[in-house]
Amino acid sequence: MVTTLQEAQELLLERYMGYFDISHPETEELPLAALCEFHEHAEKYVLSRKAKLWQADSHEYVYLFTVPHLTEALYRQMEEFAYEKGMERITPGPEHMYSYITVVVLCETCDKAARRALQKCRRYKSFRCSFWGWMDFHTGMAVLSEKKAFTNASGRSAAQLLETTLFDKAKSKIKLFRREKTL
Repeated sequence: MVTTLQEAQELLLERYMGYFDISHPETEELPLAALCEFHEHAEKYVLSRKAKLWQADSHEYVYLFTVPHLTEALYRQMEEFAYEKGMERITPGPEHMYSYITVVVLCETCDKAARRALQKCRRYKSFRCSFWGWMDFHTGMAVLSEKKAFTNASGRSAAQLLETTLFDKAKSKIKLFRREKTL
């Protein structure tokens, strides 16, 4: 079972490491622990690569924050920071399908107002009436003292990842073993 923020951060980054590019940016104003990026390019063609039927690019940017106690003001700063930096990375175009910007917060305790703000977060943007794709904003928070994960409506996959990785160690190992066995 996870007991410290450092252990939780290491476990979560191990899970992301298989699919995401992880960097550790230095920010003085916010407790940003890591930035995880995932990029996927898919295309379909007939007989020759010149005869493309379609192509699509998908991106996901996960901003991982660790803080001992989360307040609403601090959460709002993290949300705004991730939104601004994530939108800078998105380049909409005919090949862009979607981009997800995700804020993941690991904390020991949090205020009820911060939890409510995280759960009520709704940010979505379509580019050229979705012809150039869309952006969806996900949030996730793991409160280690309560052993619970909280998300907004779009971030349910983040809740599953947090719960299986941090709070149910045996179940997490079984799922990882099954995934490795099938690959």
